Amino acid sequence: MAKVNRLDEDSIVNSIIGVGSEFKGEFKINGLLRIDGKFLGTIDTHGKVLIGQSGDAITDIKARLVVVGGKVSGNIYATERIILLSTGDVKGNIITPSLIMEEGVKFDGNCVINKRSED
Repeated sequence: MAKVNRLDEDSIVNSIIGVGSEFKGEFKINGLLRIDGKFLGTIDTHGKVLIGQSGDAITDIKARLVVVGGKVSGNIYATERIILLSTGDVKGNIITPSLIMEEGVKFDGNCVINKRSED
């Protein structure tokens, strides 16, 4: 079996909620989850979560890396990094060791930048 490195792993979309789709529930996955439709529930992964520009999520997210280009209402916890793109709109608290926020992003909540734990 071929060994998959982290860069390859981040580019493989395991699950997608496409434009025009709606999903309610609890998402527990490995790898990348992309949301371009509507999602209501919770997300728990050791991988990456991408909320596309047309994505609308009412959720609490626990992931390694989170990129927000759409709307998120809920708390985001990332063990590595959170990236808020200029088209992003976040209403909720974020906790992460690293935050990148582009000019133009909408953010209403509290932010805690915590130190990375040595595992």
